[in-house]
Amino acid sequence: MNWTEGLPRKLWLYTNYDCNLRCAYCVARSSPHAPRRALGLDTAQKLVDEAVALGFEQVFFTGGEPFLIDDIYAMLAYASARVETTVLTNATLLSGTRLNKLTEIANDHLSVYVSLDGGSAEHHDAYRGKGSWDKTVAGIRALLDRGFPVHLGTTEHPTNSAHLEELCAFHRTLGIREEHHIIRPVAKRGSSADGIVMNKCNLVPEITVNVDGVFWHPISTDLDMQVSDQIFPLAAAVEQVQEQLNGDGSRKTMK
Repeated sequence: MNWTEGLPRKLWLYTNYDCNLRCAYCVARSSPHAPRRALGLDTAQKLVDEAVALGFEQVFFTGGEPFLIDDIYAMLAYASARVETTVLTNATLLSGTRLNKLTEIANDHLSVYVSLDGGSAEHHDAYRGKGSWDKTVAGIRALLDRGFPVHLGTTEHPTNSAHLEELCAFHRTLGIREEHHIIRPVAKRGSSADGIVMNKCNLVPEITVNVDGVFWHPISTDLDMQVSDQIFPLAAAVEQVQEQLNGDGSRKTMK
């Protein structure tokens, strides 16, 4: 495939939508009571194969909380044997059997991206739930002890915005470098009534797939962000996105 300049070679896969936390600003509306809407192992593997054939360079697994599903280890093992792979998690479940299963598939092409909103429980738990900071930090430390490359993602919100340097100082004590820490604003999507409006008009596309089809960007799998309601062939949706970037097509859903 001839890639359009400006289209990142990243593929995002929503493995599921249920989560053990209920974050107040979650763009996916995830919670312990959200329907799972699982992508499934066979579909994930087929997507990885097509992504590699098309020239994608990175695959990201997100949710929901991916470590709630039993297939996540097989998905990550399959993907990381073929392409650079990252899994996004709140890390609160990464202990015991789950951590051991993840360690068994560790390799140089697999990294973990953890959501951390503060250098203390006060600033993290405000939007993510009481007690979550302690569990997340324990998960981060466990991942680092097992040798995993850990990246951090922080959502800036009113409670932590004046304390981001404290967070940066904290992650430096863990040995996590500045270039492995991303700070992002709250998006007015999903569970959040406040934040920055984000849509196809102001987001560079990063091809995203869930059980319902292909989407413009992982910030949202709402209907207005849908590119196609058909997952396969993935190439067809990628071509439509490229046409839109080149100004050759209107930004509408492909049936």
